[in-house]
Amino acid sequence: MHDFWQAVVLGVVQGLTEFLPISSTAHLRIVPALLGWPDPGAAFSAVVQCGTLVAVIAYFRRDLTTIIQAVLAGIVRGRPFESFDARLGWMMVFGAVPIMALGLLLKDLIESELRSLYVIAGALAGLALLLMLAEWLHVRAARQGNDGRQLTDVNWGDAITVGLCQAMALVPGSSRSGVTIMGGLFRGLSREAAARFSFLLSLPAIFAAGMYQLVKERDALLVSSEAARNLLVSTVVAGVVGYAAIAFLLHYLRRHSTYLFIVYRLLLAALLVVLLQSGRIEPSTGEELLPPPAAASAD
Repeated sequence: MHDFWQAVVLGVVQGLTEFLPISSTAHLRIVPALLGWPDPGAAFSAVVQCGTLVAVIAYFRRDLTTIIQAVLAGIVRGRPFESFDARLGWMMVFGAVPIMALGLLLKDLIESELRSLYVIAGALAGLALLLMLAEWLHVRAARQGNDGRQLTDVNWGDAITVGLCQAMALVPGSSRSGVTIMGGLFRGLSREAAARFSFLLSLPAIFAAGMYQLVKERDALLVSSEAARNLLVSTVVAGVVGYAAIAFLLHYLRRHSTYLFIVYRLLLAALLVVLLQSGRIEPSTGEELLPPPAAASAD
């Protein structure tokens, strides 16, 4: 990443799409492909996510302070699960185990074949359909007087289910927030509670992925002072924009369903397929937007 304005744009893209259920990884592949920029790569995506990690910590700072204090108090007393806040802290930790374990096991596949835009298009559409099913079940339950459980009602079954769903986010195009909100809705949580639990559950996984990639790919990511500066710019921009995206989504889900994001995902998947089939975008590298056939022949 050697271009300052590319770094800014990708930071905005990361911040907007990390918490909306539309997949940040997909957009960090699609936007550069459409603009003719190189694919920033899985390592860049993971490190820039640290900006959105800071956004979550800042937004939920009071909740996290309470959770950390409860966890430490439970350990000291020898009763680590005695309070809900302490249990929630441990749920965040154990809920992140599936995605971290599978991330290490499948890292080569995730960083290569799964970054194909065909895979991303399929994941965008597939998760949209699953989220639609979760919404339909949620609406049906609401009509029967069950508006969904709140964050204070989250239990170990929810943590295990949502944690397993979070592992689906390893497939680019799935969306971490999308799959975890979907899992929460399937478990009977309200939309806002599902989103809040999704954000809290993302903390250990985002931190682990970002630190792993920063250490592993530090020579490539920090190849020059310019590259290091632009990586920092993207990360900071992602954090600022991500904070606003969290506030927007939580407010939005208090009064609306996720159907807006479902429709967007389906339309984006369809557009990707059209562009891929017409040869306007290369599926594997995403390095350039190809000229239309007429322009190519003229050259």
